[in-house]
Amino acid sequence: MDTRELTELAQQLRVDSVRVADRAGSGHPTSSMSAADLMAVLLANHLRYDFDHPDHPGNDRMIFSKGHASPLLYSMYLAAGAIDEDEFLTYRTHGSRLEGHPTPRLPWVDVATGSLGQGLPIAVGMALADQRLDHTSDRMWVLCGDSEMAEGSIWEAAEHAGNQHLDDLTLIIDVNRLGQRGPTRHQRDLDAYGRRLRAFDWHTVEIDGHDVDAVERAFKDAESTAGKPTAIIAGTRKGRGVHAVEDREGMHGKPLKDAEEAIEELGGRRSIRVSVAPPPAAPEEAAPRPRPLALPRYEIGGTVPTRDAFGEALTALGHAYENVVVLDGEVGDSTRAEYFAKEHPQRYFECYIAEQQMVAAAVGMQALGRVPYAVTFAAFLTRAHDFLRMAAVSRASLNVVGSHAGVSIGEDGPSQMGVEDLAMFRAIHGSTVLQPCDANQTARLVAATHDLEGIRYLRTMRGGTPVIYGPDEEFPIGGSKILRQSDADRVTLIGTGVTVHECLAAADTLAQQGIAARVIDMYSLKPVDENTLSAAAEDTDCLVTVEDHHPQGGLGDAVAETFADGRPAPRRLVRLAVKTMPGSATGEEQRRAAGIDAESIGAGVRLLVEKIIR
Repeated sequence: MDTRELTELAQQLRVDSVRVADRAGSGHPTSSMSAADLMAVLLANHLRYDFDHPDHPGNDRMIFSKGHASPLLYSMYLAAGAIDEDEFLTYRTHGSRLEGHPTPRLPWVDVATGSLGQGLPIAVGMALADQRLDHTSDRMWVLCGDSEMAEGSIWEAAEHAGNQHLDDLTLIIDVNRLGQRGPTRHQRDLDAYGRRLRAFDWHTVEIDGHDVDAVERAFKDAESTAGKPTAIIAGTRKGRGVHAVEDREGMHGKPLKDAEEAIEELGGRRSIRVSVAPPPAAPEEAAPRPRPLALPRYEIGGTVPTRDAFGEALTALGHAYENVVVLDGEVGDSTRAEYFAKEHPQRYFECYIAEQQMVAAAVGMQALGRVPYAVTFAAFLTRAHDFLRMAAVSRASLNVVGSHAGVSIGEDGPSQMGVEDLAMFRAIHGSTVLQPCDANQTARLVAATHDLEGIRYLRTMRGGTPVIYGPDEEFPIGGSKILRQSDADRVTLIGTGVTVHECLAAADTLAQQGIAARVIDMYSLKPVDENTLSAAAEDTDCLVTVEDHHPQGGLGDAVAETFADGRPAPRRLVRLAVKTMPGSATGEEQRRAAGIDAESIGAGVRLLVEKIIR
C-alpha cells in the first residue's frame, strides 16, 4: 500500500477500535488508537501470514505484548478477513473468542498476553528456537507499550536477545506517553529507551509513529539489519485523531463518551480489506520419527539422588525425541540438566539467572511445536510464577522441573529451600504435579511428562534416596503406590518424595510395637489417587500426611481436598509439614527439626492410637 492507502487503513483501525469498545461498553480504544499507524503498515506491507493455515511453519509471529490493545488486534483481523463483522461485534461477550485480552482461543494468537512485560520474553524464546533449530525465514514482531518497559522481564529479554544476535526479532514500542494512571517514567523521551536498548546491543530506530512513511522505512530497516535485534521506538499520542481524548490523562481503559462523534472526526467508517502477504512455501519435510526410548535402570537397594535420575532420563528422552529442548537457569550442574547438554548441545538453552526469561522462552518454544523442560532450583521458580500463570491462560504445554526441594537440601539454609513450590504449581489451572521418591520412579515419570498437556511440574531432590522400585514398574499419572498394607492397619501414612522413606521407616518401627500402618507413596499430587485415599480412609479411619513442604497447598491439602466432595472422610487427618523457619543443618537434622522424620512420625502415630483407644 502507498502512503494514502496506509493512512486510510490506520484510520479504519482507529474507527473500528472505537466502535467495538463502544459496543462492548468496555475496553482500551485509546491505547489502540496510538498504535494504529504502526500496525497498518505492518499488516499491509510487511507481515507474512496465511490466516487459513495458522500452523504454517513460515508464518511470521505477531505478539501484542500490550494485550489491552485488543480492539486494534481484532480490527486488524477484521481488515484481513480472518473474522467477519458479526464476530467482531461479539467482543468481550460471553462465549466470544474475542476476549478482553487476546488468548489462543483464536488460532492466530500464539500466546496469551495482558500481564505486561511478557510478549518480548516469549518472542525471544521463539527467535532462539528459530535461529538454532528451525532455520526458517519468519520474523517475530512484538508490539509493546511504553509502560511495560519498566518491567524487569523486558530487560531480561532485551539482554538475552542482544547477546544471542536475534536479528529476526523486531520490537515495536508504542511510546504514547500515558500509562493507566498518568504519565510514564520517560514520557516522550525516545532516546531514553534507545540508550538502554543499545547498551544491550540492539539496533534502534526512533520515529514519529504517526508518519506512515517513516514507519515503512523503519520496518524495512529492521528487515535488512543483520546480527542484531531491532527496536522501533515510535513516538505516538494516545487516543490519536479524536480531540476529546488525544494525549489526555484519565482516558485509559474506557470507551469514548461519544463514539459517533469520534468516528465522524476520524472520517467515518471504511471497509478496506487487506490481502496479507503469504509466507514463503515451506519445504516438504517428514516429521522425525521417535526412536526407541531407553530409560536408565537402577538396581533395587542402591542409593541414587532423584536429580541424577532426572538428568539421565532427560538425556535418554532427548535421544528418542528430537522435539525435546531444555532450558537452564545456570544451575545445570546441580539439577543435572547438564547431562542433556553434553549429549544434545543444540537443544540446550542457557538462560542464566533469569527465571522469568527461562519460563517465557519455554512458552515461546512450545508454541512452535517443541517440548520444553525448564529446569532450576524449586525455590527460584517463584520468580517466574506470573509467567507460569499466564502459560496456563495460553493453553501452553511445557515441563518445569524444580530440584533441591524442601528442607532436606540441608546446610544451604532457607533461601535455597523450595517449600512453597507444590502450592504454587497445584494452584495453576490444568497443571500436573509429580514428586518421585526413587530413581526408577523418576525415570518413568520423566518419560510420562513428554506426552502430557498443560503445565507439568516435577520435583526432584538433592540427596540420595534408596531405590525401592524395579525399573519396569509403572507409575500412571494420578496414581499412587501402596507400600505397606494389611487387614490389621490402624493408620495410613502418606508420603511423597523423601518422606516416603521416612514413612516406611516409621511403619517398620511401629510394626515392632504392635501398630500396623499402611504406607502410601503419593507421587502424583495433582491429580491425586482419590480411590486409594478413600479406601485407606474407610479401612483405617486415620490418615497422616508427611511432606517436606509448608502445610499450605501441598500433600496435606491435596489429600484433604479429596474428601471435600462429601465422600466419607477419615475420623482423623493429621498433617505433618515444615511449620517453622529452618536454618542450616544436615538434611536429617532438618527433617527432625520439622517433625517429618521417622521418629516424629512414629511418635505422632502412637499419640493418635492412644487417643483413639481412650
